[in-house]
Amino acid sequence: MDWPPGLAGAWDPLAAWLRGIAASLPIAPTAIVVVSAHWEAPRPTVTSRPDPPLIYDYSGFPAHTYELRYAAPGAPAVAERVQALLRAAGIPASADDRRGFDHGVFIPFLLVAPDADVPIVQLSLVDGLDAAAHLAIGRALEPLRHEGVLLVGSGMSYHNLGAFMRPGPKPGAEPFDAWLHDTLTGDAGSRQARLAAWDQAPGARLAHPREEHLLPLMVAAGAAPADTGVRSFHDRIWGTPISGYQFG
Repeated sequence: MDWPPGLAGAWDPLAAWLRGIAASLPIAPTAIVVVSAHWEAPRPTVTSRPDPPLIYDYSGFPAHTYELRYAAPGAPAVAERVQALLRAAGIPASADDRRGFDHGVFIPFLLVAPDADVPIVQLSLVDGLDAAAHLAIGRALEPLRHEGVLLVGSGMSYHNLGAFMRPGPKPGAEPFDAWLHDTLTGDAGSRQARLAAWDQAPGARLAHPREEHLLPLMVAAGAAPADTGVRSFHDRIWGTPISGYQFG
């Protein structure tokens, strides 16, 4: 992107972190399951086609952003495994054999895995956006972590876009970022209860007027019930604290 003067370079530290994620992993994943903030469905739904197309689900961007390509294969067998784990936990699940990857997948993964050589399955959020339900989805998927599958929550730790795009202090940003850090890097035993009640946190609804960009994190955290979270990214983008976390 070509940003106006004063905004250029603001995303460079985030891009550098994304490019370094693969090298930070203890083993190379055999497949990746990505929960994106940009897909909601009546029940957890996975992409199941072997050759997912891209969904350019944004508007008003420069022409070249609609010409991006990311040809990572799908993983139908992993999609079946995700559904089986969810159903075993009493969570109804579905597959979509037509849907492709939205920009919550292909934009970061153009940097995370630019060779597009690791199969990817996208998993939807669930209508209603209940935090406890998404933590439960993550708990059901924990076995994937021991099967060579990387679970990724693709969202944003602050997502009040109206405030984000304006100069000056951002409502709720500082207190919510501090609460999120304390919650994810603190006692794992109390983490899930704190996350389930995230909207009671300081600045919560100012930082996330709608929670779809926070819930991918709930799935990732739910799948790591005993792991201490590590804040592997922290920067200020346009003056707003933005954080990223890893488990395990």
